[in-house]
Amino acid sequence: MEVKDLFDPAVKQDILNRVNKLTPESKNQWGKMNASQMLAHCCVPLGVAEGKNKLKRSFMGFVFGRMARPMLYNEKPFKRGLPTDGSFIVKDPRDFNTEKQNLVGRINDFREDTLVGEKHPFFGKLTKEQWSKGMYKHLDHHLQQFGV
Repeated sequence: MEVKDLFDPAVKQDILNRVNKLTPESKNQWGKMNASQMLAHCCVPLGVAEGKNKLKRSFMGFVFGRMARPMLYNEKPFKRGLPTDGSFIVKDPRDFNTEKQNLVGRINDFREDTLVGEKHPFFGKLTKEQWSKGMYKHLDHHLQQFGV
């Protein structure tokens, strides 16, 4: 099974439809984030890909990122409870509607021509295809976390 590509308009629309099914009352099936925090969390890597969020490469990323990079875009789903790079963690309260609007905007803006070649703070240098598959896989993981 090949990982879907967020550059594909039909795939992008499916993700947007799933995001739009979320409500402030949507409950996580695992993890610590509420729906608002998850929406904010999902915006961060999309912003990195577009050069809007500048994050430093983590020490663990330098050590393990290149070796772990294929897990970002291979066909295996992300495991529940994997450690999250600290720069992607959202703990503070967030407004659901604002975060949902932000994520929908980031997803809509995610295109090949908007990627700037920014390094991922854990995985390092990624191709546009790796970014696209990784962003689909990340969004899919968190939407499943909230049952959509």
